[in-house]
Amino acid sequence: MTETTKLTWLLLIPLLFSLAAFAARWLNGTRRRVVEISHLLSISLVLVMSLVTVNKVVSSGQIFGLGRWLHVDSLSAIFLLIIGAVGFLVGIYSIGYTRHDLRMGELDDNQLSTYYSLFSLFLFSMLLVVTANNIIMMWVAVEATTLGSAFLVGIYGRQASLEAAWKYVIICTVGVAFGLYGTILVYSDAFNVMQVPGDAVLWTEIMKNAQALDPSLIKMAFIFVLVGFGTKAGLFPMHTWLPDAHSEAPSPISALLSGVLLNCALLVVFRFAAITNLVLGQDFVQNLFLVFGTLSIAAAAFFMYVQRDIKRLLAYSSMENIGLIVLAFGLGGSVGIFAGLLQAINHSLVKALMFCTTGNILIKYRSRSLDQVKGLVQAIPFTSVLLIIGAFALVGLPPFNIFVSKFFIVTAGLGTGHVWLMILCLLLLIIVFAAFFRVIASTLFGEKPDGIVKGESNSLTLIPGAVFILLIVTLGLYLPSELTTLLDGASDMLLNGDPSQAVGR
Repeated sequence: MTETTKLTWLLLIPLLFSLAAFAARWLNGTRRRVVEISHLLSISLVLVMSLVTVNKVVSSGQIFGLGRWLHVDSLSAIFLLIIGAVGFLVGIYSIGYTRHDLRMGELDDNQLSTYYSLFSLFLFSMLLVVTANNIIMMWVAVEATTLGSAFLVGIYGRQASLEAAWKYVIICTVGVAFGLYGTILVYSDAFNVMQVPGDAVLWTEIMKNAQALDPSLIKMAFIFVLVGFGTKAGLFPMHTWLPDAHSEAPSPISALLSGVLLNCALLVVFRFAAITNLVLGQDFVQNLFLVFGTLSIAAAAFFMYVQRDIKRLLAYSSMENIGLIVLAFGLGGSVGIFAGLLQAINHSLVKALMFCTTGNILIKYRSRSLDQVKGLVQAIPFTSVLLIIGAFALVGLPPFNIFVSKFFIVTAGLGTGHVWLMILCLLLLIIVFAAFFRVIASTLFGEKPDGIVKGESNSLTLIPGAVFILLIVTLGLYLPSELTTLLDGASDMLLNGDPSQAVGR
């Protein structure tokens, strides 16, 4: 199977199964089984094809497809790995979660078909973001993620969820429009240099000719890109859609929004940052990253501390972690970029676990409020363990994975002379710790409310969480050599500006 065929099928699989799940609404008694089977096949094949593609990048370097319109290097392979792994586990969790919604009347059979169809479509659009080499197609794919996921945010049809969906669409569409302005500026400048329309639109070709680009145009373009795609990533102050969308969406979709989509938007920012660094040097981009990263961490920490809604608190935690990733890139150097990319992986796993755990709490208590969720240890003991481990991981306690990436971020900061900035960040992380400590103290103990019967929902809502914990602990104790290769290769490419440096040395 050629590289073009692999990349084509990687994109076609979720798209075809999306159509199959939607068409299943016209079946009669077998529709539920058909949509679940098609969904299971979709997420399984996406995982397999993602692993095959990542393995090819590790062993052979960057790969191209469809006349160089598709491209996977070590940087995009990292995010492809996130989509495949988190998409699969959250997809398994979705089956158990939606079965409960069907029993409770939250969804009907037609809505179930729509849910699974949009789930696969959402995966397709995110896969297109990370595999696109055409910068215009990259923008189209980011916009497509909004259209696909917005309907999932509002699928319950309640006033709050519909309001969150509209807010998500309006803010992100306006934000990504700025990203389009930046993309067009880069393309027009590249066309002036290369005089070949087909090459001027390809990221790899722009990188090769970056030093001939106009510095003033590229500076303006990157500001547009950072504001535009930074809106989709949830950076402060463009984050206002994020807490509403993440809290009102079904919990599996919240996990995908937080654990996968935000990273896809950041990948686009990093692609344009690599171009900008070649034109202007690294100081311009790094200073912007330091400012936006620090502001995002600070704002999120204080928003988290006053939250009484568990899912909104987790949404602001996503904003804090995206800020940490951007801050790490702002610190620069191989350690900073390595730490930022590792933080992206670690956050995806932990946040997906936490939103799935919150889904279990919602199933049992029908509430997200800290004032009503009490006695978790008595009511759902296994979910309580998931919550404790997830919270400890998010605040960066050893031996969990985020401790490692946060340690690298602080090391990078001290190594580059940003001592006072690291002290400020550590103080802000203490506030984050206090917010999560309050969640644990408030929800786990005490008497469970009357009418809450002890027992978990079903095994499909627990098994993915157990696998997430296994991955979280493993990455906290050991980094596989293949993953280190990808991280080193991506760091080299972003530092040296050579797209051919797709694997670590």
